[in-house]
Amino acid sequence: MTMAAPMNVFDIAGRAMSAQLVRLNTTASNLANAGSVSATRDGAFRALKPVFESVGDRPGVATVGVSRVVQANVEPVKRHSPGHPLADANGDVWEAGVDSAAELVEMVESARQYQNNVQVLQTAKTLTLDTLRLGQ
Repeated sequence: MTMAAPMNVFDIAGRAMSAQLVRLNTTASNLANAGSVSATRDGAFRALKPVFESVGDRPGVATVGVSRVVQANVEPVKRHSPGHPLADANGDVWEAGVDSAAELVEMVESARQYQNNVQVLQTAKTLTLDTLRLGQ
């Protein structure tokens, strides 16, 4: 992915925030589906993970973007629940392949990284305004 104009600190932090927002949204989706069940293994929900890529227009200046979202390698779990309406002939259902503890850690980490980028933007804005005031 190439950009027409050179990136500045605002572009870099903004793109990083967008990537963290995708990460946060996929984590929220994973947690929302953590307790879901399916009648088949193939129909069971599997956790989603964004795949990031480096985006830069010149050496030493880069940010991050999301190239795609893929399914994680966590397999659904077969659970014996004969009373469940989705149970097969053996009384089994397939529980979503989501590690809730890992997803909570992922959510905290992505929220902190998002906040770090907000702080970068606030600092850059303050420094820019202070620099402009020097000329007055």
